[in-house]
Amino acid sequence: MSHAPTDLSGVRRPLSQANGLPNAHYVDPGVFAEERDALLFATWAGLAVTADVPEPGDAVPIDFLGLPLLLLRDKAGEVRVFQNICRHRGMILVDAPRKIEGAIRCPYHSWCYGTDGRLVSTPHVGGPGHNTHDAIQRSELGLIEVRSHVWRDVVWINVSGDAPAFEEVMAPAMARWAEFEQPLYHGGDDSRFELEIACNWKLAVENYCESYHLPWVHPGLNSYSRLEDHYHIEAPGAFSGQGTLVYRQITNETGNSFPDFDGLSVKWDTAAEYLSIFPNVLLGTHRDHAFAIVLVPHGPDRTVEHVHLYYAVPDTDSGLRQRNTRQWKTVFEEDIFVVEGMQRGRHATGFDGGRFSPAMDGPTHLFHDWVAARMEAHRARPRAAE
Repeated sequence: MSHAPTDLSGVRRPLSQANGLPNAHYVDPGVFAEERDALLFATWAGLAVTADVPEPGDAVPIDFLGLPLLLLRDKAGEVRVFQNICRHRGMILVDAPRKIEGAIRCPYHSWCYGTDGRLVSTPHVGGPGHNTHDAIQRSELGLIEVRSHVWRDVVWINVSGDAPAFEEVMAPAMARWAEFEQPLYHGGDDSRFELEIACNWKLAVENYCESYHLPWVHPGLNSYSRLEDHYHIEAPGAFSGQGTLVYRQITNETGNSFPDFDGLSVKWDTAAEYLSIFPNVLLGTHRDHAFAIVLVPHGPDRTVEHVHLYYAVPDTDSGLRQRNTRQWKTVFEEDIFVVEGMQRGRHATGFDGGRFSPAMDGPTHLFHDWVAARMEAHRARPRAAE
């Protein structure tokens, strides 16, 4: 480790006495690299959504914190994630989103892979005209698959390969939203957008999981879903967030709204919930639609938010969908000046991580404590000799 470890003892204190994470966790490249390994590679992190690869053969290259990955839907229809490199000389296989019609062909020496990752062709590997060689065992040289799992259309990955099973890690969140374990239909091109934010990814998580800022940052939303209509959601070690008791469905000019999900309990007539699933996925659910935001960090001070909206049925009113997308885009854009302002503030040498309101900041402190606990555990692990 090239930098001195940050002092996280203040973060681990009880809410009323705690400090936030030190500045280095937002601005220091060395700490960013440490967090990549401890928080994002060693856990189940969000990479993308299956709607990014809707048809068999669809492939999308993704740079995930410097790791070249390939998201694809194989010929059998299963969504999979591979390292986007040829096993021969490490050449990038796919450099732009495209449809794989036959095999995945390396542009360097033309080694070819099936969409299931198998190495199927090695032209001239044994010399001109000889496509096999005893030393090259194709069965051992398939694409390197990254452990993945799909839940709520998000493709979650565990790069290190040694996290507990997804169903075990996500059990609290899956239980909380068990009523919504039913099909989600992506709204299509008018139901996705990206926001490039000049901030550390953790600030986006922190801002999303609390309602304290609503009166000042979201005056339109707060006009009908007031601060006092919200409640905290806290699941230590897993997620935190907020809920509202007064969700108001969006309607079109004739008063029609989106169809509801099936069989919901009466609570969801008026409630909606918003969860920050640690480390980097923000989920929202309502009686008639849902959304997923995957935060992809691009350095200590830059994050891209990939936002996707979903519905209970495959064919919904396009005008109403577009209105819903615009409304959410406005809400999420209202947060940009806040998270970017906090990012700039993390360069203030006198800032000690800040304090938490014991009444209002429980969800945010819970995330900070999760970060600190995972960082301490990561630092305590024995390191291989360098």
